[in-house]
Amino acid sequence: MAARIDLTFDCTDARLLAEFWKTALGYIDEPPPAPFRTREEWLAQFDPPEDDSADDGAWLCDPDGVGPRLSILKVPERKTAKNRLHLDIRVPGHGSPDERWARIRAESERLMRAGGKVLEEFDRHHILMADPEGNEFCVGAASSEAPVSGACPSGGHAPRVIA
Repeated sequence: MAARIDLTFDCTDARLLAEFWKTALGYIDEPPPAPFRTREEWLAQFDPPEDDSADDGAWLCDPDGVGPRLSILKVPERKTAKNRLHLDIRVPGHGSPDERWARIRAESERLMRAGGKVLEEFDRHHILMADPEGNEFCVGAASSEAPVSGACPSGGHAPRVIA
């Protein structure tokens, strides 16, 4: 059985980043673990410093239970370098390259309205963006090919030729 993963974002404003990723992915706030009724109750068990607050973190989940859980945690330092890992948001649907590109552009525009920023477009293949805290992610089309049973679907970026 494969291990499940969570993804954690460090940030300076957990609420802002949580709202962005809820919009981007269709995620919801994850309820606190049982037997706790609130995140404040859950956090209190760790005897945090007085200046820690439940607002210093956010925990999101896929309402369908398919995608990884997201933890968004406030840290004192700002992001200073390019991410070594990033998310790819795959826009569903089939059609011609022009139709797929139109859907990718529409999704990037929706995410810009939510606080994202376009960093670069790559030959009508995908768009590199950043969330409100500068974490890079890409928006591209979902693979039009059905995955082979037992195999991971390929979703890699097109190779770039550097002259």
